[in-house]
Amino acid sequence: MTPEQQQEILRLRNLNLSPKQIARQLGIKSAEVTVVIRSQAEAQAVARAERGELAPLERCLINENAARHFFDTSKAGWFGRRKSDPLESDGVGGLAEIFVTRIERNQYLVGSYLVDYWCLGVKDTFGPRKMDRIKYEALIQKAYAGFSQRYREITLEQAQAVIFGAVDYAARFGLKPHRDFEQTKAHLGPRLETLMELEFGKDGKPFYISGPYDNADRIISTLREHAGEGNFDYLMGLGPELDW
Repeated sequence: MTPEQQQEILRLRNLNLSPKQIARQLGIKSAEVTVVIRSQAEAQAVARAERGELAPLERCLINENAARHFFDTSKAGWFGRRKSDPLESDGVGGLAEIFVTRIERNQYLVGSYLVDYWCLGVKDTFGPRKMDRIKYEALIQKAYAGFSQRYREITLEQAQAVIFGAVDYAARFGLKPHRDFEQTKAHLGPRLETLMELEFGKDGKPFYISGPYDNADRIISTLREHAGEGNFDYLMGLGPELDW
């Protein structure tokens, strides 16, 4: 698609034409029109966030086991139990899925942050994406179904503590967050000067579980360089493939 076509799509959209109407008028697929409109909406939302013009917060969500790991006041039997299979110890191998949702003109602005709090920090992220209530609820149900867990509502302070805390922990070992995090972190609002103190890693050190899209050799090499041999654990060939 040419830049001229993209500009024409946005011009027609400003005249309140639907994607199907725009597609018919320009002789292209409605799916192509939708991509352009969505991309512009996301870019505008990010630009506003970077200027500090954030829409009101609706809610923040996290999968239940990650919430239990970080925020339950009584952890007896959780950290204190014997070492076990790493995937059994929290159900998902140290992953937290956090959604931060804001409201703008009856539309949801959704940011997603998949956090590996045992090792990698922010493993995947997108947004803010604009969607209606039906699409938003479908996204949430699909996302947490991938964990086979319920979700829990948390505060923005707690969401920031998990996300930024995991990024800081990974940085100690030379590991950078997902390349899109520089864009999506603005949706979280200004970083608090003091984050809640949370526990990252597993059994006092990084535990890396390779995922389907990881460059595992590079990650292990980085851990060897920054943590030192014997100061981290890893498990190859596992890790849930979450796609939404």
